[in-house]
Amino acid sequence: MKPKRNNKRVPSFRKLLKTSKVKLDNKLKNKQFKQQNFAKKHRKEQKQLREALRDAKFKVHPPLDQPKKKDKEEDEDEMEEETLPLDMIEEDDLEMMKDMARRASFLTRDLSSSEPVHARKRKQENVIDQYEKVPRRMQAEPEKDLIHLLPIKDKRGIIPQSMEKPVVPTEEEGEEKEEPEEEGEEYKEEPLPVLTTEEIILQRKTQLQEKKIKIATLSSSILSDPENNVKKLKELRSMLMEQDPNVAVTVRKLAMVSLTEVFKDITPSYKIRPLTEAEKASKVKKETQKLREFEEGLVCQYKFYLENLEQTVKDWKQMKLKKSDVVSLKAYKGLAEVAVKCLCELMLSLSHFNFHNNIIVMIVPLMNDKSKRISETCCEAIKKLFKQDRVGYAALSAVKVISGIVKSRNYDVRPEMLQVLLHLRIKEVEVKKDTEDLNVKKKFMTCKEKRKNLSRMQRKWKKAEEKLERELLEAEASESKEKKLKLHTETLNIVFLTYFRILKRAQKSLLLPAVLEGLAKFAHLINVEFFDDLLAVLHTLIASGDLTYRESLHCVQTAFNILSGQGDVLNIDPLKFYNHLYKTLFGLHAGSTNDDVLIVLHCLDVMLTKRRKQVSQQRALAFIKRLSTLALHVLPNSSIGILSTNRTLLHTFPRADMLLDNESQGSGLYLPEMDEPEFCNAQNTALWELHSLQRHYHPVVKRFAAHLCAGAPAEGSQALKHDLGRRSAVELFEDYSTNGMTFNPPVAPCATKKKASFMERDSYSSEDLKEFIKSHLDNSSTEMQLDYARHLKAELCK
Repeated sequence: MKPKRNNKRVPSFRKLLKTSKVKLDNKLKNKQFKQQNFAKKHRKEQKQLREALRDAKFKVHPPLDQPKKKDKEEDEDEMEEETLPLDMIEEDDLEMMKDMARRASFLTRDLSSSEPVHARKRKQENVIDQYEKVPRRMQAEPEKDLIHLLPIKDKRGIIPQSMEKPVVPTEEEGEEKEEPEEEGEEYKEEPLPVLTTEEIILQRKTQLQEKKIKIATLSSSILSDPENNVKKLKELRSMLMEQDPNVAVTVRKLAMVSLTEVFKDITPSYKIRPLTEAEKASKVKKETQKLREFEEGLVCQYKFYLENLEQTVKDWKQMKLKKSDVVSLKAYKGLAEVAVKCLCELMLSLSHFNFHNNIIVMIVPLMNDKSKRISETCCEAIKKLFKQDRVGYAALSAVKVISGIVKSRNYDVRPEMLQVLLHLRIKEVEVKKDTEDLNVKKKFMTCKEKRKNLSRMQRKWKKAEEKLERELLEAEASESKEKKLKLHTETLNIVFLTYFRILKRAQKSLLLPAVLEGLAKFAHLINVEFFDDLLAVLHTLIASGDLTYRESLHCVQTAFNILSGQGDVLNIDPLKFYNHLYKTLFGLHAGSTNDDVLIVLHCLDVMLTKRRKQVSQQRALAFIKRLSTLALHVLPNSSIGILSTNRTLLHTFPRADMLLDNESQGSGLYLPEMDEPEFCNAQNTALWELHSLQRHYHPVVKRFAAHLCAGAPAEGSQALKHDLGRRSAVELFEDYSTNGMTFNPPVAPCATKKKASFMERDSYSSEDLKEFIKSHLDNSSTEMQLDYARHLKAELCK
């Protein structure tokens, strides 16, 4: 009979397509089940192999001397059986048992008690042979190390294998044996060569030059190809831990500065985020993988570099000398200063990159440091950060840290920490909905609105238009106005919270001047709800008399800034603040308070010019008269600013020109010593101070005084030039400042007075004659000067 032929064919692709999904799933499950069984079997074999190895290693054979001990229970049973009385067994049963004992076979006998003698001897011989086969160890022999080899698997099972570890005598042991013979000999060290000072300096220069070349080489290689040479950042960063005591400090400083410049150059213009697990598992191109590795290495090295800088500053703050460190305690401060400068530079240059907030958290506490140099460096860096921050993220982070430090230290910080807040670029904030303009904001339509109001083609065009607008915003790198307003509002809320806490709890601290100055700048942005309470607090501070002159001026400026912004809608007459400023104007002079004139000019602009509708004529005349008197005893730049303010007031209040007339305009007598401007009868006086100012030594003061005497005309010979007439009082005060100990323009000496004083003198020296001749005959020849000198000498001798 022929064997049955296998006609089964491999299914075609078309047939596979027709196969049901259930059948395919079953096939897949069967395949998976077989794989699981195979893996399970493999794990079982591996487990058995490990157990065999472990048993072969730890197996111990029992000695022959110790026979097996029976359990106590078995011994007791045997004793009981032996002591059983035979009387209790019947005679038939007893005879049957004896008969069975005689005819008992090998299977029915107890081997331990009823075996024949020859069998016991054979068993004993087998035990001895087995015992002899077991390897024995002598007590004197040292234990040998065994190396376990791979086992062999046979029909009988797994056979473990092992071999002795070969012992190779080393040279160290031979040397150790020879050492006891040389114990008696003393080891003599050769003395180090003594170097002179010049040799030490030359050696240090050589070492330093080598380190500089290495730093330059590494930096240039990184800058030339950052992606391929990013690993060299680690080598350059290792030089921050230079161990050579001769050049350690200098090399570390150079490495810090070099790394800062390298990171500024190779850092991309975006923030690098960590990759997700899905992104790491996905396959990408070689270029993409190379870029990812570069970014990961760059962020890692940048993080380590920031940690090194932070640790340098901490070591200086704690002043703890490390055992392995070669830098002295005196050099810690220099290293810390360089580290702080590097941190400030990275904060300003890499504000878009990773760990920017961490750098701010490191720098802001150092603004309150005892070291003046470090404190000023950090303050200047934060000021620049505020000025260059266009969106507001960095400013918000810095303000949060400053507020937290001021509160945590119970307002015991340097005033410079709060003065930095004056450089915030905040001009507008979000207001509440009840006072907000009802302008329709442009926003993108939702999907429901599009389906309801637009056709299919219109929706398509609308979608493309919105996408284009978003791309344009991203290309311009411009943030929306709403986001900026939101950030600025949050920042200013934190600033005002800090200011109000100090006003409430620490009115006598050193921070009060900075608080009042900050309130004066940002007062127009304060919420209307706080106006009444804030004005009451400011008036209480002024009335207490504990404030300095400058602080009281800041209070006045704050009050009027509040009323000039959102406070226009409030019906409040700040008469007390008008009276205080009018009373304290004469506190200004050419000495220490000359710089306070700038605050007074700001106050006058807000109090009189911007609030001209709420200012009476008597009040305006009183202020004009007192300012004219004040212009006599201040520096030239202050006089120019005050006269410019009077010019503005004469244009703002046209009836004030009565002060240019000598005749009295009403009843009463002018009372210059009265502190209330409403009742001093300023209409009965004249601006006689302008005639004295026309003989002032500064030409610009003369020009302004003559202009005001003529009634401040806009045209004609007495009109001011454009460079003087179009500038504000504050700008003129700053332009003609004398802080550089020079006049602007230079003041020419009076030649006529020098002639008269020279000719009226009775005695003359040779130096006086030389100066006189030189001043009068500079353009003459030498012979004429000699002739004139002889003639003058002869006349004087007579």
